[in-house]
Amino acid sequence: MLMERRTLIVGVSLAIIAALSQIVLWLTRPPPLEPTFSGPPRSGYTLDNFSMNALDEHGKLSFTVSGPRLTRRGEDGSIFVSTPDYVIVDKDSHPWIGLSDSASVNKDGSIMKLEGHVEMERQPDANTSAARIVTSDLIAHPRDNTLETAAPAQITQPGSILRGTGMRGDLNSKTLELLSDVHNTFEPTRRKP
Repeated sequence: MLMERRTLIVGVSLAIIAALSQIVLWLTRPPPLEPTFSGPPRSGYTLDNFSMNALDEHGKLSFTVSGPRLTRRGEDGSIFVSTPDYVIVDKDSHPWIGLSDSASVNKDGSIMKLEGHVEMERQPDANTSAARIVTSDLIAHPRDNTLETAAPAQITQPGSILRGTGMRGDLNSKTLELLSDVHNTFEPTRRKP
């Protein structure tokens, strides 16, 4: 009977030690890893062959973008467009027509990143001369009608071609500024006979 009692005590002791070991392991194990996301962000929706008009807070046209594919990213509400054609409108409703390799627009439409090769052109009218911008990776602020890039840029206007590195522009005041390493080429004017 003494032997049975010892066996019972040893068995109970081992069971208690095993239970305590399991509790210690359970309390000291690292938390489970969050599943890692691999691949590109998932879209909220996509559109093919689309055209979109964005309005400012007063209901006035701010910009128009069209292209073969638009993807809305669900996690932040931004929009990505491949090979877009776009029109940015200044305060006088004068359009700047352009294209780029791709573009992204943040959720509230205040920042438009025109990525890769970028071209923008202003058509002339009675008060404004034509202008053409060729650059890359341009950031447009449609609400303020301002532009900026750190990349090399070329501005062509009747009679001159300006080249430089970095550019700022204010479409409302119709000013474009090259920031450094600026070179100008003047086209000769023809004399009237």
